[in-house]
Amino acid sequence: MRPLRRIPGDLALLVGCLSLLLLPLLSRAADMPLGSTLSPGNSASWSSPNNTFSLSFAPSPTSPSLSVAAIAYAGGVPVWSAGGGAAVDSGGSLRLSSSGDLQLVNGSGAVVWSSNTGGQGVSAAAVTESGSLVLKNATATLWQSFDHPTNTVVMSQNFTSGMNLTSGDYAFSIDRGTGNLTLKWTSGTTTVTYFNKGYNTSFTGNKTLSSPTLTMQTNGIVSLTDGTLASPVVVAYSSNYGESGDMLRFVRLDADGNFRAYSAARGSSAPTEQWSAVADQCQVFGYCGNMGVCGYNGTAPVCGCPSLNFQPNDPSDPHGGCKRTVDLQSCPGNSTMLQLDNTQFLTYTPEITTEQFFVGITACRLNCLSGGSCVASTALSDGSGLCFLKVSNFVSAYQSAALPSTSFVKVCSPAQPNPPPGDASAASGSSRGGAGGVRAWVVALVVLGAVSGLVLCEWALWWFFCRHSPKYGPASAQYALLEYASGAPVQFSYRELHRSTKGFKEKLGAGGFGAVYRGVLANRTVVAVKQLEGIEQGEKQFRMEVATISSTHHLNLVRLIGFCSEGRHRLLVYEFMKNGSLDAFLFGDAPGGKMPWPTRFAVAVGTARGITYLHEECRDCIVHCDIKPENILLDEHFNAKVSDFGLAKLVNPKDHRHRTLTSVRGTRGYLAPEWLANLPITAKSDVYSYGMVLLETVSGRRNFDVSEETGRKKFSVWAYEEYEKGNLAGVVDAKLLPAEDLDMAQVERALQVCFWCIQEQPAQRPSMGKVVQMLEGVTDLERPPPPKSSDSFLSTTTASGSGVTTATSMVSSTAPPPAAPTTSPSLDQEIALGRSESARNRDLVSRQLLSPQPYTTM
Repeated sequence: MRPLRRIPGDLALLVGCLSLLLLPLLSRAADMPLGSTLSPGNSASWSSPNNTFSLSFAPSPTSPSLSVAAIAYAGGVPVWSAGGGAAVDSGGSLRLSSSGDLQLVNGSGAVVWSSNTGGQGVSAAAVTESGSLVLKNATATLWQSFDHPTNTVVMSQNFTSGMNLTSGDYAFSIDRGTGNLTLKWTSGTTTVTYFNKGYNTSFTGNKTLSSPTLTMQTNGIVSLTDGTLASPVVVAYSSNYGESGDMLRFVRLDADGNFRAYSAARGSSAPTEQWSAVADQCQVFGYCGNMGVCGYNGTAPVCGCPSLNFQPNDPSDPHGGCKRTVDLQSCPGNSTMLQLDNTQFLTYTPEITTEQFFVGITACRLNCLSGGSCVASTALSDGSGLCFLKVSNFVSAYQSAALPSTSFVKVCSPAQPNPPPGDASAASGSSRGGAGGVRAWVVALVVLGAVSGLVLCEWALWWFFCRHSPKYGPASAQYALLEYASGAPVQFSYRELHRSTKGFKEKLGAGGFGAVYRGVLANRTVVAVKQLEGIEQGEKQFRMEVATISSTHHLNLVRLIGFCSEGRHRLLVYEFMKNGSLDAFLFGDAPGGKMPWPTRFAVAVGTARGITYLHEECRDCIVHCDIKPENILLDEHFNAKVSDFGLAKLVNPKDHRHRTLTSVRGTRGYLAPEWLANLPITAKSDVYSYGMVLLETVSGRRNFDVSEETGRKKFSVWAYEEYEKGNLAGVVDAKLLPAEDLDMAQVERALQVCFWCIQEQPAQRPSMGKVVQMLEGVTDLERPPPPKSSDSFLSTTTASGSGVTTATSMVSSTAPPPAAPTTSPSLDQEIALGRSESARNRDLVSRQLLSPQPYTTM
């Protein structure tokens, strides 16, 4: 073995110097001892063991001359900042003092922010591989940045109900008890909660959470945990959830007031948005500042002022809001209300409870004009009849062609509406003088001539090749009355809907009226687009029927947003129902799992209210003709909304008053016996269909299913026999048993209502208004007689050889047959004569018995 040789003195000195030089590099991921300091003047940083996260100074996003001490993901995506983004000058620093207190210090020596851990035994600081800055001693962590988030929550970080994310005037938190995500805007002493929503309803209303915790999982799912929950519940799915790779996932409260989920690849400084809490950015309160109006330019939100009576506070800041050119105090007694169509002033708690009225649009305008503290008002045209008066010092507005509302803002006379964009540009161009103005005129003439030539060529081509084609109907411009009607639906082009549905790729379902596709409008509103089939009306008639449907508003009816009528294309655009249709929960595997009894009963009552509105509260009675679970849709809160109402008249043949078996658009199992007997169809036909749906809601089984369990009997007949025996549990859906929330008295009442609704004789069925009262327990229920099958009804009607004679014999025991009138006016004639709905309803039975002409269905 060779003897060890002593290192020469010069070499030893060289090794020592290299060690001193390499020590900072070798200890980048090591703990930072007391006395460690970071400053904006150098590129030093404190990093995690694998350099995934690092703490260093970076330029302030609001003032580049200042710096912010922030933890950033590899690539530069910031996830935490000291002091919530507090900035310091070039002489500032972040230092771990000898007492163990982490301090952000300005160049003057003033402490801007502190961890307040001095004297608690802190011996070192470190950045962990998960992205948390920790202050610790030899055995424990005494302070960590995960407990003091700023505007971001990363993977493995727990965000509890006692924490807040802040960004400017906005704050995000989790509501204790419900677990709802809550977004608030605060200015001075005024706080507005503009978002308070839970994305998972499996525990809402059933549990009170003790300490809900929000977590961004590594697979891209934002989840909620709590001690009262057996397992985590899903709050939201990132659009790329389940995808793996070396990436960072996080949720962040952005400066625009929206709460979003992101993912960022390692080394990338540009994260990709994967989900946002507020789908419509313009619904974020204060996004455009005080008196700012938010709208959309394509898919991007843009800010502007209500009219020329206002000007921006800061032309360089589009979100800085607007101010009046003349203050209201300067024109006492000479103010007026400027009308803003399709505009809504965002109204949240507490205004929504203190300044809410049920008045018409004219009264809504005048009440604000006469009120000294009122600055603006909004009248809703969605059927609610609500008017909101704005009396606060901060007003935030949203304008969109899809909004069914009209707003007014108080200004000094005269009111000066904003000119169309073309007029504004023309006005600015005309102000130029000299040679520049001459050149502008020359360019304008050249462009005008070129456009005119192209239009002329296009017209000539159409004249020679397309004018005789049946694909092209008359121009829709001559039927523009819908665009001027209050609350009219939006007219879309076929190209717009083709683009919004991505070429009609995502099919939601299909029915007798056509297929339905998911779409996203330019303002990011999710909609359901129905492609109608079998339309035989002309352009004008189709538009009039659409106008009738769109004027029918109720909380339990799906709202029609717009339509398309181009050539052979007929499409309707409806609001999107997040939870789909009722049949998925009763008979299929819905994503939300089983539907508990309280929700089922609420859906049944809501459906009955929607049909009642169609039958009894509309100007003209609308008979749906196709009530079934597939046409009962559920919104995000499981509120029932009836769809496809008013479509029977759109798709039926030209003479829709005469119905035969070949023209039936109903669905097997839900058709009333009079359909099959070719008798007049009335509102009582919908009652029969609703009864079958109610039976399925209770039982969870299709009413036309025949099995050994029912003795090969029709399910409704078997269910009545079990009800007679007192075996309610045998009829109830097995998925509901056993359950603490199953109210058997409510179940029995629902079954009784169901059996009354499915009586074979229309005169024995209650009206839908009576059905609602019976379900709610307002009206006492008698024991229903047993329902008979449609076969017995058919055999009875065919035995006499006349549907009219048979119908008379059905009700002869309850009422004498009325004298036959010499003439039977049509429903349109009755409306023209001004007959009331109640008068028409009194003659309903007589018209059924003595005339083959049924009521017109829509």
